[in-house]
Amino acid sequence: MNTPTKIACLSSETVDVLYALGQQHHIAGISAFSRHPEGVTKQHPIICGFSSAKVEKILAVKPDLVLAYSSLQGEMVKECILAGLEVHFFNQKSLAGIFNMIATLGRLLDCQPAATALLADLQTQIEAARAKAATFKSRPKVYFEEWHDPLYTGIRWVSELIEIAGGDDIFSQLSHATRAKDRTVSPEQIIAAQPDIIIGSWCGQPFDADAVRARPDWKSIPAIANNQLFEVASHDLLVPGIAAIRDGLPKIQKMIADWQLNTKPTS
Repeated sequence: MNTPTKIACLSSETVDVLYALGQQHHIAGISAFSRHPEGVTKQHPIICGFSSAKVEKILAVKPDLVLAYSSLQGEMVKECILAGLEVHFFNQKSLAGIFNMIATLGRLLDCQPAATALLADLQTQIEAARAKAATFKSRPKVYFEEWHDPLYTGIRWVSELIEIAGGDDIFSQLSHATRAKDRTVSPEQIIAAQPDIIIGSWCGQPFDADAVRARPDWKSIPAIANNQLFEVASHDLLVPGIAAIRDGLPKIQKMIADWQLNTKPTS
């Protein structure tokens, strides 16, 4: 098997994984939105945004493999294929999908032992979070907001991490929907659910907690009344890779642990 030697990463999670696998020397180009490891955009050519690119910039780095993610990159991938490039298209939506992505990269790059070790480390982090959550006296109801206009709640891996961290996602049933528009919720549904904690992670935009507090009739929500509104940066949670587990999960768990100490649970 000829393993790839020049890899174009059109989304940021594969950049993070390749570094974790010790394969960063094979990266030929990356997305401008890559944030992990810190400063990575200074180490490799920028060849695309997330959903837009000039295929000439990708071709210029002469990759023998292009890694892409989600339907939002479909047109970019189509152009790469038409240009004769070999493409692997990931579409993970859950923690199991993230783990499968890592295992697949291990096989593609013939570094299965490193991938196995990375997966074991991530699983250890998850199990440690579960064990800590098991010591909590109660589980807060959590509303996760992925976008504000319209209101989108979280995708599957985010809902799973909330549950692992010790909370109950109030819209867990919607998290299985793969398209954001199918995870649309109404203010009335959120008010009725009375979440204890609100977590915002707006893709590509800072979470505006003051704007959330000012929404009509939201003062009756325990999270608003008790000032339990928090942000997790989208590159630490909404990117379907290592960062969601390594960086996002501990932040969510700290919010829930602090809530245990400072706020009486609602009945």
